[in-house]
Amino acid sequence: MIETNTSLKDFNTFSIDVNAQLLFHFNNLKQIPELLDLVKTTRAQNKPVLILGGGSNILFCEDFSGLVIKVDLSGVDVTESADSYLLKVAAGENWHQLVADCIDKGIDGLENLALIPGVVGAAPVQNIGAYGTEFKDFCESVEYLDLNSGSLQRLSAKECLFAYRDSIFKTLKMQDALITSVSLKLTKDWQAHNQYGRLKNAAEPAQKPSAKQIFASVCQIRSEKLPDPAKLGNAGSFFKNPLVTAQHSAQLLALYPHMPHYPQADGQVKLAAGWLIEQANLKGAHIGGAAVHQQQALVLINQNNACAADVIQLANLVRTTVKEKFNINLEHEVRFICAMGESNLTKAVNKCRN
Repeated sequence: MIETNTSLKDFNTFSIDVNAQLLFHFNNLKQIPELLDLVKTTRAQNKPVLILGGGSNILFCEDFSGLVIKVDLSGVDVTESADSYLLKVAAGENWHQLVADCIDKGIDGLENLALIPGVVGAAPVQNIGAYGTEFKDFCESVEYLDLNSGSLQRLSAKECLFAYRDSIFKTLKMQDALITSVSLKLTKDWQAHNQYGRLKNAAEPAQKPSAKQIFASVCQIRSEKLPDPAKLGNAGSFFKNPLVTAQHSAQLLALYPHMPHYPQADGQVKLAAGWLIEQANLKGAHIGGAAVHQQQALVLINQNNACAADVIQLANLVRTTVKEKFNINLEHEVRFICAMGESNLTKAVNKCRN
């Protein structure tokens, strides 16, 4: 289960060809003692440890000088009660396949989150969301292995501190948490969430859409505007949708009356990062083998054997151009992984320049 100096190209959806000094395939909880020994040895040598799921939200900037733990845990257990279904899902299960299987079995609720790439264990980290629903809406608890203590722990949904594309698992405190499974509660009193855009047309005007119809609509919409990572390397949405003050939003609306904007409960306004990038005339912009996708400007793609530096410099171009035009700082959703661990866009850009 341990590989040395092995390529990670097949383990990241950007298809960036970098190597890991050590790669450990974690597919059974019985491997925990071996895994913990390997982590201890790696850290004793002052080398980094990276937990890797589906690699769908990562940009490897260079060869990784430590241990990559590829989480391949599998299994789905379903418990049914009078009013709901409780699912315990292993972290290595494919997220979209889980959604599709639930819909096939008449377990409704996750349909809006169809075709989001990645594995189940990554869903709580990012608090994945789409079309008006988020992971937190269904989460009961998350179980994880503490790589320091070696113990298995459990956090309730409340303890996960979910926020927009955020959770406790992104904090320094939880950097040694390897998620092993999640528990989801899906109520039988299902309510359609089809207020967003084309989802309103999931059924005939006089009818209420079914979960299957919403699932099909989400799959169609995402397939039309988002490139398949198996055919065109990408990491999905590269930037978060920014939150701005109501005053800033009003100023922009005076200039761009048709600007998509979504008032939030706290008084802020969420804007569409893809729209901002498109209005900055960046669709199709490219550096080296990396490009801004023509159908969805929020997605950066590996168009022609891009190296990490191509993607990094293009991301920086997008960020600086949007800042100059709208006075908005875009935050990247994608994680930048350098030789010694996670970095940010500014540091990654500086590495390219050096």
